[in-house]
Amino acid sequence: MAITTIIFDIGGVLVDFCWDDFLRSKGYSEEMVQRMGNASVRSEAWNEFDRGVLNSKEIIDGFVKNDPEIEEELRSAFSDLTGLLRKRERTIPWIKELKSKGYKVLVLSNFSKQALEPNMFMQEFLDETDGGILSYRDKIIKPDRAIYELITKRYDLIPGECVFIDDTEKNIIAAREFGMNGIVFKTYEQVEDELQALGVR
Repeated sequence: MAITTIIFDIGGVLVDFCWDDFLRSKGYSEEMVQRMGNASVRSEAWNEFDRGVLNSKEIIDGFVKNDPEIEEELRSAFSDLTGLLRKRERTIPWIKELKSKGYKVLVLSNFSKQALEPNMFMQEFLDETDGGILSYRDKIIKPDRAIYELITKRYDLIPGECVFIDDTEKNIIAAREFGMNGIVFKTYEQVEDELQALGVR
């Protein structure tokens, strides 16, 4: 079955999710950066950002519950997520090249409104795609099978004609179980090789 659609995750694939540098830039020590990471981005509470069902205060309350001793630091650091993401220069040319060869290009990402809105460069490459799903808008997150069902229904896709690229293995396993082709992003060269092996020009 020929590939017609390339579906990209965003953080770790199309942009850098640089939460540790984001916290360092606010002046926290390395020990505090890691501690704050454990209470926030490495915790289950982070998924609630991406699910889009709680407001910022409620989500940060969840981080504080994970480590009450650093409440002040957590509330201060996560009140504004500008700088949480970093632009990758290869992203727009990559999307344009695939589209020029006739492929549909979509995004499928666990993503929060709070991370999208202050990082304005995001819109530049989202405008280049043919659409997709940001989890906060539909209140479901990967690797829930429902999110793969939703993107195929919304864009009238055949799973076997899609290849999904994500940097998190469990999300690729779920996509493959649903019937999509999947590539775990490690490097651009590795992804290009695997796309070629699937017949992507």
